[in-house]
Amino acid sequence: MTPEIILVCAILVIMVILFVTEAFRVDVIAIIIMLTLGWLGLVSPAETFSGFASNAVISIISVMILGYGIDRTGIMINFARKIVILGGSSEKRITGIISSCVGLLSAFMQNIGSAALFLPAILRISKKTKIPRSKLIMPMGFSAIIGGTLSMVGSSPLILLNDLLIQGNQEPFDIFAVTPIGLCLLVAGISYFLILGKYVLPKKTESEDNVESQEALLETWNLPRRMYHYNVPENSPIHGLKREELKLQEKYSLILLAIKDGRDMLYAPWRYTVISSGQILTLLGSEENAELFRKEFGLTPAKNKTYLDELTSEENAGFAEIILRPHSKIIGKTIRELSFRLNYGLEIIVYPDRNNEPGKKFSDIKLKTGDSFVVYGSWTSIDKAGKGPDFILLTPPEEKDLKKSKALIAVLCFIGGIGLSFTGVPISLGLLTGALCMVMAGVLSIDEAYRAVDWRTVFLLAGLIPFGIAMDNTGTASYIADAVTGLIIGNNPILILFAVAILATFFSLFMSNVAATVILVPLVIMIGLDTGIDPRGLALLAGVCASNSFILPTHQVNAFLMSQGGYHNSDYMKAGGIMTVIFTCISVAMIYILFV
Repeated sequence: MTPEIILVCAILVIMVILFVTEAFRVDVIAIIIMLTLGWLGLVSPAETFSGFASNAVISIISVMILGYGIDRTGIMINFARKIVILGGSSEKRITGIISSCVGLLSAFMQNIGSAALFLPAILRISKKTKIPRSKLIMPMGFSAIIGGTLSMVGSSPLILLNDLLIQGNQEPFDIFAVTPIGLCLLVAGISYFLILGKYVLPKKTESEDNVESQEALLETWNLPRRMYHYNVPENSPIHGLKREELKLQEKYSLILLAIKDGRDMLYAPWRYTVISSGQILTLLGSEENAELFRKEFGLTPAKNKTYLDELTSEENAGFAEIILRPHSKIIGKTIRELSFRLNYGLEIIVYPDRNNEPGKKFSDIKLKTGDSFVVYGSWTSIDKAGKGPDFILLTPPEEKDLKKSKALIAVLCFIGGIGLSFTGVPISLGLLTGALCMVMAGVLSIDEAYRAVDWRTVFLLAGLIPFGIAMDNTGTASYIADAVTGLIIGNNPILILFAVAILATFFSLFMSNVAATVILVPLVIMIGLDTGIDPRGLALLAGVCASNSFILPTHQVNAFLMSQGGYHNSDYMKAGGIMTVIFTCISVAMIYILFV
């Protein structure tokens, strides 16, 4: 054992301790490890920072941009609604549907791509069903990783495996040779979360406590939570009346939030807006007052599901809190003088300076510095008001205009980026090309692309990649593999299979799964020839278990989803530890059945 190997092993122990104790945030730990390797000379200066230009990191950056672009077109909104229709509010049904879809898709798409595609839908489903995102994201991520074992083109280790077999004078596998193993793993993985999910998944994370701005706003101002949607029939006496003639706030304590007229949606209708038959009115207030208003004007409850989804969807509009800027030109003017609804496109729900009485008239009060309002309107109008010279936006807009017209282009960019990897182009090159095409096609701006990148994830992966290089350069990986091999030669085939599976799993946690496969496959082929076990079976076991990376968030998919789910290392150790044992046992059992 050389001094370099001793140093690398010592760093490995320290890294594991830091991850387990969570002494620092994961990205900080990764940076510490990266710089330590450089200062000790275990990697060259270029290798120290090579992670930032690695295939894995560029792929992660690219899929973040691609996923954001897909989400901005609204494609995943409809997908999320369909899942909610199928799964209802049942956490188990939704988990089963999402995990199955992602797992099957990962058989033919890089797992990071399928995770990025489904993440926006999961966030919307979580918001709509009130199921904590932490309960949905990890099962989806694990299924994306496992789904890569459903075909020989589903993950990088399996794609590489056939080349290594040919180099070792072994017959390569056909594309679906691994499918029986992958199906068993996927079914077991999904079943694991369906049965034990409530025990191993965090109920709620810190990030979820911070993102529910709408919920917090409603609770803070004690706002009505239910909206009422009414059709205006032809014979209704409301037909032809202007909004201000309805006396909605004064007489009924109701607020007219929006009018749906055919395909057009008008948020915060102006006081001179004329009500016409065929429209759908959306009101905010108490059920008693809404029913009184409905009966008086002969309205009927709206039942058109498409309209109702659009009217109630928080993707299009929502509540926000704004405050009047000092030195604004509108100070001293009244709401009526400003034609607030007409010029800002926002409906004032609460004016705190009027004692928090939503129904009380305040149109003729002169505005002063520091006046604050709770408003309702489209996210575009809210964002515009916050960027203007008059108001400071205290509630960040949750959405902006969806670019539905760019949906097809976004999908083509996404599929094209993924598809290029099947032509032999490195996945990072293909994905980044797809991301650039999205920017050039106007799906999202370059500034939005930069904001879509989670730099915590980038530094986590980039910081750990040099450690894998150090293990390879110093011979540490080969030393560990040879030491384990010396212990298992001549033992029971089951023990040999478990040793190979555990080695592949261990290496995949601290170095790229491709590097782990390259190191182990030639070794296990020799073990197979020496012990009489089918070398192809051992090689396939190493390739499959190179994806058995659940205990730490070091796999690309887990790193990508960690911040979105608000997970800690302990969450992965808890849920991923059991998943690792299940994965190992099933892989060994299936290889034993098929090859021994």
